[in-house]
Amino acid sequence: MQSKSLAPQRGSRELDVCVEDETMGYLNRKDVQEAMHARLEGGVPKWTVCSSVLEYKQLDLQIPTINIVGGLVKSGVPVLVYSGDQDSVIPLTGSRTVVQRLAGWLRLGTTAAGYRVWFEGRQVGGWTQSFGGGALSFATVRGASHEAPFSQPERSLVLFAAFLAGRPLPDSFQ
Repeated sequence: MQSKSLAPQRGSRELDVCVEDETMGYLNRKDVQEAMHARLEGGVPKWTVCSSVLEYKQLDLQIPTINIVGGLVKSGVPVLVYSGDQDSVIPLTGSRTVVQRLAGWLRLGTTAAGYRVWFEGRQVGGWTQSFGGGALSFATVRGASHEAPFSQPERSLVLFAAFLAGRPLPDSFQ
């Protein structure tokens, strides 16, 4: 495993180009696997990013997950759909449209605040909208790419912490 880091032209943050190696090492630790209640089974010797254990068929990629998400919401499981606003793989406009249509299909009203800004510290963290009293929520993460926690870890932490605590995203500077 070789670790290197690149210094961006501006700012003081460094980008770890070996994050995949570090993630694999972390997820293969016994204490981490026990904490996550994860077991290696079926002859799998260790966790890897890509393996042949799961085989995806190209046609399976076309199966819509909207019914599964709708079923979760109907059964009382809160759902958060989020997108990085710089995601070139899944544009936020598509995710937002799907969430709005799902909310309409489930007859979930929007919160009084509607589509609003949320904050991380003294910065705009993104935009958010909740339906059905938080049963279904959509949020963007400002400055985030397809893997929002990797490109915007602080904002992603605020997003996940609020969701897991059942709280709305901050609506003012902190």
